Amino acid sequence: MMLMLAQGVAQAQPTIENRQDIQVPNNLNQLEFYLITVDVGANVWDNFGHTALRVVDNTTNTDLIFNWGLFDTSIGNLRFAANFARGIMNYQLGVAPPAWELGRYQAEGRSVWQDRLRLTAEQKRTLYQRLAWNLRPENISYDYEYFFDNCTTRVRDYLDEALGGALSSQTQALGQRTFRDEVVDHYASVPVIAFSLNILMNGNIDERMTQWQRMFLPLQLREQLLRLGMIEESETVMSFAPPEAGPSANLISLLLALPMLLLLLSVRRASIASFSSQPGFALRAPAISYRLLGLLGLIIALFSGVYGLIMSLGWWLSSHQDVHGNLNLLLFWPTDLLGLGVAFSWLLKGQAYTLSSTRQQFVTAYLVLHLLAALVYLVMALFGLGGQHLGSIALYVLPPLILYALVVMIAGMRPIRSFRWS
Repeated sequence: MMLMLAQGVAQAQPTIENRQDIQVPNNLNQLEFYLITVDVGANVWDNFGHTALRVVDNTTNTDLIFNWGLFDTSIGNLRFAANFARGIMNYQLGVAPPAWELGRYQAEGRSVWQDRLRLTAEQKRTLYQRLAWNLRPENISYDYEYFFDNCTTRVRDYLDEALGGALSSQTQALGQRTFRDEVVDHYASVPVIAFSLNILMNGNIDERMTQWQRMFLPLQLREQLLRLGMIEESETVMSFAPPEAGPSANLISLLLALPMLLLLLSVRRASIASFSSQPGFALRAPAISYRLLGLLGLIIALFSGVYGLIMSLGWWLSSHQDVHGNLNLLLFWPTDLLGLGVAFSWLLKGQAYTLSSTRQQFVTAYLVLHLLAALVYLVMALFGLGGQHLGSIALYVLPPLILYALVVMIAGMRPIRSFRWS
């Protein structure tokens, strides 16, 4: 996938054998093609928008919309989600009357634009033959890739083929936006999803996009066609307000740093036992402080452990190249889920977690390794190493994690009292 990002060129369409055998309308001047662009919607899967092609044959009064966004729901939601996670996404082309297709977007409250494409008779012939080829049973399905082969790139590539490469040749300029920028911005209305994808996706999506690559987005395809004069007539079919952006999940994560800082400042020196002169550390107002530490521990253990588990499984099991070798695994470890038991102890008992000296040494070593990995992560973020954008995670997520580890090391544990009888 990195190679594909670096190339940024149009992918050649499969050769149509016996193209001359595909019948086309006799009067191509009566054949019209319209770009249908659908704005983002309220559902998570609608946050990038949608693109379709409307084909009108005025000679036969035929009017159909070609939609590459269909997928099989008969396998059930769980199996579909599992296949999606593994990178198995079988989509297909569907054809429906405009009343049915546009009525669906009306019900969803999504804006729709219709643009008549500027095509010569020969260009119409090429595009029509490609669509007819795509409707054949052996060609109707395809392996969906969210950046490189989706409902919008299908239309983009077919138009480029009809235009003899004129679209791709004029859109190779390198822009400032990355795929990560677009993912985070388009999921602004669902901050948890935006935050999660920012963590779960690797450096493959941090390459700057060409104008051609950016046309995986419906609105960008429309914008480029308008800019290049490839649209003759535009119409707003329906207009609705897009979903509003939600609160930033990054800022919410940073708020965890405040109680962690207060806990760190509340650390006091104490004796392990009243009859012992060996100094230790505890928290002031332990009934409250340790329960707060437990509550935050539950959040952080789940947060770090679940993300670490997803990234690890994605690396091993998924064909999505965008989740392989993720540098965020330096921070988020699946083994952090083991800390849930300790967090529950703090929450229920309101005191330091007791354990043997050997186990304490093991836990301390584990936390030290965590801190060292966090330090490596911080250095990579500061100096832009590794080819992956780490800045937002280092700014918003790293501080609470570091403070949490420090509080646990200093005051979160105490050895079990041992007695020596003589």
